[in-house]
Amino acid sequence: MNVAVVGTDTGVGKTVVTAALVARLRRDDVNARAVKPVQTGFPEDDDAGYVREVCDDEDAAVRLRSFGEPLAPAVAARRADDPVEYGPLREETRAALAESEVGVLEGAGGLRVPLSNDPRREIIDLVADLGTPALVVARSGLGTLNHTALTVEASRRRDVPVLGVALNRYEGASVAERTNPDELERMCDCPVYTLPETALSGMDSHAELAAELPSHKQMGEEPPL
Repeated sequence: MNVAVVGTDTGVGKTVVTAALVARLRRDDVNARAVKPVQTGFPEDDDAGYVREVCDDEDAAVRLRSFGEPLAPAVAARRADDPVEYGPLREETRAALAESEVGVLEGAGGLRVPLSNDPRREIIDLVADLGTPALVVARSGLGTLNHTALTVEASRRRDVPVLGVALNRYEGASVAERTNPDELERMCDCPVYTLPETALSGMDSHAELAAELPSHKQMGEEPPL
């Protein structure tokens, strides 16, 4: 089985959730690996490198393409005069996912982020073409209802099953945060998981941190993997 970790936006915590899933599965003796098709802002931003650090294993993640500017993949590729060809990238991603028992595909930004110019494709095209169910990572606070519902709707319109929504950095400090999980379950008709900011403290290692994150869940549901 494979899963795509997609976000409502950039900076919502896709990489932390990806690392959490891979670390938890590997802790349970499941051969899991993260696949990052395109990394931008490299090497300052290195999502695959973070997953490797979390799991203390170089085989825990693979990065297929990288660009220096922190932009949408298609834009960074165009500015670098190094185009991303969608067909080869799709098949390379498919092959990378097949090399492990569970492949965790990490997107870039949100679903409508431009991925390639040859032809023009977006993150959602890759997820849909690979037939990978999605876990949506979103912010916890005010405004997330609209962003999250639109992301779930876009996924389902492309026949991408949504395993659930993970609200990252959840503290419950505001009325919006406290009511968002239940409201999103009603709006999106899928499980909603909460990942508290406090889960980021008190851990002895990145691996322990990542392995514990999925245990924080909403409504008593089991994590998606």
